[in-house]
Amino acid sequence: MRGVPEDHLARLLGDWRGVRAGGSGRVAAPGYVRLAAAMRALLLDARVPTGARLPAERRLAAALGLSRTTVAAAYRLLREEGYLASRRGSGSVTALPPGRLHRHAPWVPAVPDDEDALDLALASPEACPEVPAAMAAALESLPAYLRGHGYDSYGLPVLREAVAQRYTARGLPTTPGQIFVTGGAQHALDLLLRCLVGPLDPVLVESPTYPNALDALTRARARVVAVGLAPEGWDIGLLVGALRQSLPRLAYLMPDFHNPVGHLMGPRDRAALATSAAAVGTRLVIDETFAELPLDGGPALPAPLAAWDPAGQVITTGSMSKAFWAGLRVGWVRADPGLVAQLQAARGPSDLASPVVEQLAAAWLLERADGLLPARRETLTRRRDTLVAALAEHLPAWRFRSPGGGLSLWARLDSPVSSALAHAAERHRLRLVPGPRFGVGANLESYLRLPFTLPQADLRDAVGRLAAARASLGPADAAPTASIVQVA
Repeated sequence: MRGVPEDHLARLLGDWRGVRAGGSGRVAAPGYVRLAAAMRALLLDARVPTGARLPAERRLAAALGLSRTTVAAAYRLLREEGYLASRRGSGSVTALPPGRLHRHAPWVPAVPDDEDALDLALASPEACPEVPAAMAAALESLPAYLRGHGYDSYGLPVLREAVAQRYTARGLPTTPGQIFVTGGAQHALDLLLRCLVGPLDPVLVESPTYPNALDALTRARARVVAVGLAPEGWDIGLLVGALRQSLPRLAYLMPDFHNPVGHLMGPRDRAALATSAAAVGTRLVIDETFAELPLDGGPALPAPLAAWDPAGQVITTGSMSKAFWAGLRVGWVRADPGLVAQLQAARGPSDLASPVVEQLAAAWLLERADGLLPARRETLTRRRDTLVAALAEHLPAWRFRSPGGGLSLWARLDSPVSSALAHAAERHRLRLVPGPRFGVGANLESYLRLPFTLPQADLRDAVGRLAAARASLGPADAAPTASIVQVA
């Protein structure tokens, strides 16, 4: 069981004395009520995980500069509400009351059976315009490969070379022998878990995180250790503390335009994370699915996190899906050659090799990526700005950060109605994925991921439908002030 140190909890609580504890807000609530409300909010927003041991009353009181009586009263209120449980030998452990935790079935793309439906559940754009040319070039190259059996379980050399060169150009020297081609980033993660994780092995993830990664960890029977993301990004001290305390076998992280939040990790935090993981023997699985999609034409991105790896512990996964087209079903793993060989051995029972034509097309696209991707990024920037403007017009009480890259924004709603909103949106022929789908033992009912992958006119239409669905649920309870923050 992971504990939350009192200094970390104090930092997470921030200005808790200003937290509104509910009701009209006209009468100031007692200190212990406001403290309990702030701790409840941390739990519901997944910044403090369920099942975590909170600091002893005396220690937290000292860290916050309060009397022990105030902290004890806040803990008592949380116990009465079902947010804390007392366990012999473990002290006070966070929990969620019955009915607060919504469980959702594993997600799959919707079947397009309704031409008038708009899909804001899927964060994948249409194919980039050059995909037909890539497929034509692949077919021209195909005769040279027809004399063999077509089963290259490591991946075609031409694609492994193209991926390796792409990493080298981004500041991470890489050889083709470090690249293993997969059927996408999800396939890559499944294979890595099969090779590196056993039942009940601890695996650290961010919360919120990519839902299909959570499904993969469930299938692997891993024990998930969740570390909450702050509104402004990663709390590296908290993340490093979790690594040292939990000693996870793996950590699955998205430092490059995180899905769903959109954060980008800076060089200093990348170095600290890689060094700390190496010190405790945790292998980092870095999902770079969105790394090629910086928006706004901003400064160059940091080098891949593996560039700060002092001990060869960092494994990187990537994919053609977001930057080019998900229909190609081509991804890869960058790892040491020994792990690449393990992946090749693990692949055989379920998938002998990736399709040859798609690999050839992927290599063609990657070789021309610097010339092709700027137009893709400009299109996505316009779509993001359209979504931001439409939300500000139709749903001004929602709060979000305008992301500097990736394909979606993470909106805080005016009430904890995410699951109800997703259900109501179906009546307006709008598909959504509710916030709890992105969490581990977390509520996240106050959040919603909104991709900006549809054409601009469709995005405006989708926000109109979203606003109508929200209005059908009734007025907000103490709605927050509208806020848009531009991410550099």
